[in-house]
Amino acid sequence: MAKKKKDKEKKGDDATLPKFSGFHALAGGLSDIKAKMDAEKKAAEQQAAEKKKAAGPAPSRPKPPPPVEPRGGSSLTRGDADEELTFHRMMQGVTPLESGRARVPVTSAVPKDAPRLRAAEMQARAREEAEKALDHLHALVDDAARFEVSDDGKRVEGRRVDASPDLVRSLRRGMLPIDGRLDLHGLTAGEAREKLVEFLRTMRARGERCVLVIHGKGERTPGAGVLRGEIAAWLSQGKARESVAAFATAREDDGGEGAVYVALRR
Repeated sequence: MAKKKKDKEKKGDDATLPKFSGFHALAGGLSDIKAKMDAEKKAAEQQAAEKKKAAGPAPSRPKPPPPVEPRGGSSLTRGDADEELTFHRMMQGVTPLESGRARVPVTSAVPKDAPRLRAAEMQARAREEAEKALDHLHALVDDAARFEVSDDGKRVEGRRVDASPDLVRSLRRGMLPIDGRLDLHGLTAGEAREKLVEFLRTMRARGERCVLVIHGKGERTPGAGVLRGEIAAWLSQGKARESVAAFATAREDDGGEGAVYVALRR
């Protein structure tokens, strides 16, 4: 009897409980929505991973410049700090040269002895200019070196202004004994001039008085006509005149118009 009463009370309690069928339906709908959102999130993450993989690794960011430290233990002003920071930024990516490596490559286009050849050329040019300047100076300041020269196209003669006119007359007549001879046949003008200067200096140093210089007439020997036109200038100008007192065209038996007597200075 008691058991039936108890079952009746339990049945009456169940009858008083509300029905939750609608609540369970709502809970199931929320679960579906969450599952759908999780699926969409997973799909988005997978898509982003694929894009990242296709784009490759992200570029590395440059390292920030080192902090500016005071130089020499002194504090930097704001302007100095800005300059240091700018310098470090500009130097990023610069690779220093290897120690011991030549910065300027040595080419083989320039010969090894170029400096020596250039120095020799400069010395020769300086020597030539010095000789020209010396000759010009002698012509300007040495009054005793001035010559009186006459040339009629066949015969030529000249003397220093301080030499006696009788010396020229003696040369013209061939009255002075010949102490030496110089033949310039076959030489170029430059060679003949240098040889004439050396010959006259040597003969004068020996104390000789008169010499004969054979230059040629130019009728048969090529170049002799050039020497004939230059001989008077060489004997009255430049280095040769230092040794010359007077000169005159030789007599026929000593070469005639193809030679000159030269009286040397004492």
